[in-house]
Amino acid sequence: MEQVFAPWRIEWVERPHDDPEIDECVFCELPELGADREYHLVARSDHAYVLLNNYPYNPGHAMVIPYEHTGAYEELSSEILFDHARLQQRTVEAIETALEPDGLNVGMNLGGDAAGGSIDDHLHTHVVPRWDGDANFMAVVSETKVIVEAIEDTYDRLHDAFAAQEGATARGDDTAVEIETTSKPI
Repeated sequence: MEQVFAPWRIEWVERPHDDPEIDECVFCELPELGADREYHLVARSDHAYVLLNNYPYNPGHAMVIPYEHTGAYEELSSEILFDHARLQQRTVEAIETALEPDGLNVGMNLGGDAAGGSIDDHLHTHVVPRWDGDANFMAVVSETKVIVEAIEDTYDRLHDAFAAQEGATARGDDTAVEIETTSKPI
């Protein structure tokens, strides 16, 4: 069995809570701050939003997050569950369009520390683009992860890809693209 070793993630897990804008749950409060670009919130639907991970495994590492504060997947209503799933589809499409990865990892960490999640009281789905050979020697020999693109550049590429989707409304480069998720599947 192969193991994934990601020592650079400890910075995120042990990070100080130093953003004076955030009092409680970062996933509840970020969408309300009115600073989508600054916090890398790239798309929104009625019940969920897409946020770029500040400590990505790869460029384009996004999270699809329901607005409802819960760590229990089974607590999501049918309406929120559908919207969340459709926004995941739209996120996969945007990543494939903007970044052309060789594959994707999509999944949730449910169950707190045992599941490996650093934020366990507000569920979220990770969508991580993968390229052949993206796990290079740097992470193994020097505990260094090489991210080949600035998060702001990735934001621009994904913002444009979301904006180009059918049923999407872009109101400017500094605000998240509004995504309609109630139509038939893409």
